[in-house]
Amino acid sequence: MSLRVASSIATSALRTSEVGIAVASSNVANADTDGYTRKTASNVTRSTGTNISSVDVTAVGSNVDRYLLKTLVAAQSDLGYADTRNSYLDQMQSAFGSVSDDDSGGTDIGSMIDALADTLGTLATSPESESAKAATVQDLSDLAETLRSTSSSVQSLRAQANDEIATTVDSINESLNSIDSLNDQIVKGKALGQNVTDLEDQRNTALKSLAKTIDVTYQVDDGGLMRISTASGKSLLDSKVHELSYTPAASVSAGTVYSASGSSGFNGIMLNGVDVTGSSLGGTLGALVQLRDTDLPAQQASLDELATTLMDTLNAIQNQGTSYPAPQSLTGTETVSASDPLKVTSGTLRVAVTDSSGTAAEVLDIDLSTMSTLQDVVDAINTMSNASASISADGKLVISADSASNGIALGGDNGAFSDAYGMNDLLTGSGASDIKVATRIAGDSSLLATGALSSTSGLTAGDTVLTSGEGSVAQALSAAFSTSYDFDAAGTSSARSTTFAGYAGAVVQGAATLADTASAAYDSQNTYASSLESTFSSQSGVNVDEETAAISTLQSAYEAAAAVMKTLQEMFSTALDMVQ
Repeated sequence: MSLRVASSIATSALRTSEVGIAVASSNVANADTDGYTRKTASNVTRSTGTNISSVDVTAVGSNVDRYLLKTLVAAQSDLGYADTRNSYLDQMQSAFGSVSDDDSGGTDIGSMIDALADTLGTLATSPESESAKAATVQDLSDLAETLRSTSSSVQSLRAQANDEIATTVDSINESLNSIDSLNDQIVKGKALGQNVTDLEDQRNTALKSLAKTIDVTYQVDDGGLMRISTASGKSLLDSKVHELSYTPAASVSAGTVYSASGSSGFNGIMLNGVDVTGSSLGGTLGALVQLRDTDLPAQQASLDELATTLMDTLNAIQNQGTSYPAPQSLTGTETVSASDPLKVTSGTLRVAVTDSSGTAAEVLDIDLSTMSTLQDVVDAINTMSNASASISADGKLVISADSASNGIALGGDNGAFSDAYGMNDLLTGSGASDIKVATRIAGDSSLLATGALSSTSGLTAGDTVLTSGEGSVAQALSAAFSTSYDFDAAGTSSARSTTFAGYAGAVVQGAATLADTASAAYDSQNTYASSLESTFSSQSGVNVDEETAAISTLQSAYEAAAAVMKTLQEMFSTALDMVQ
């Protein structure tokens, strides 16, 4: 073997050792860098033509299992979905409270219903007690406030999801643009034969971040270009970025809903001019859409079913009676007009004008079967000497005693007429979001109806029509809380027959179960994703001890090659001296 061939072999050995040491040193330096994978120098032996081979570095590459990376990317999407639902549903459960198993009380809806039932029990035995009336109105106001507050929390979470959808869309677009920029650098670098492994690491890190926000599929071609699509096959990145767009609703209420027609409510999430809100988005974005449009509205529906059943039931009972003494004026809650056909077309409406002791100044019995419109009833009441009726400018039926010292009491046929027009409603509102105690009763608990107008036939002026100790309405209100009612299916709650407290408990338990299920799903997915990350790290990550050992070995090889080179130089010098 000639000295020139020996020198070539020694030089390639030095170069190979240098590259190996540089790669291993870089591995150690970046061991804690997020997304960095272990780099290796690929060596190849080359023939010198003298039956002796030399070694050269052909490329520096990453030790990445592509199939494991795809599995890890998919797991990130499921983790983002589970994490988001767990966070939101945990907040929702906190708003709903929990079912209490002890007698220590609580602020959840069921506990407040139980407290109201106890107070009504006291009122039923002492209907004349002003303190019992005040306690009843206070407990009812507290229950209504809790329903409103819980409903507000649900809508606040929907509003939060609405805003976070916009934030997540921006994050997705940022990730896509970052990957697009890395694509350009990688494709150009590969074409020039450059080492692009660090850039590929950065792109894979950006890909995992993207996958956590939206479920994606991807492919990398031979030129190094990564193409990304949604799970439903819509392109997000090819030769250019296809950005998502979303304009959040300015405000959110129970009536704000998403419609594919885009007529009102929430806007669609757009991609290339197509609404993709209803497609399989996955990740954080998919979870936010599901929470906003499905999970949280289902809980609102259950709250509304409880609130409306409570209102309908208690109002029907309250409209059977009157306070003692009777109020000077009654104003309905229903919006009406004079020409409206009567809502109650049979039975009798009794209108009594009474003094503060319950003695009648005037009594009128109206046969509703002879009336056609609401104006007919107004006209009939206006024939009375001590009372008048009208329809207010805002469309409410008003019946008043002409003297401020007298009051108006309505009766007949279990308060059907009064209930139909909301003349003596206890609660007002359209659902859980706005339920409240009627303003006049909230301001003066003595207006709470506890007894009923006498049903004795032939009553006339001077007769006793109201007594302070008559507590039929108070007793009916109390009994209402131990009675089962038919609740319609609402949200995730199935139709059932149960008490108010029983339904409230089911609503609270349903929220807790949903949150617990989401928590378990997150824990499971987090464990799975962490396991994949550990496997990926063990296969593709940097082991500092191993790299340090490799550097030591390569340094020894370098020193050996350097010693050979020194010897060869000495031999060259000796040969030259001999020639001279």
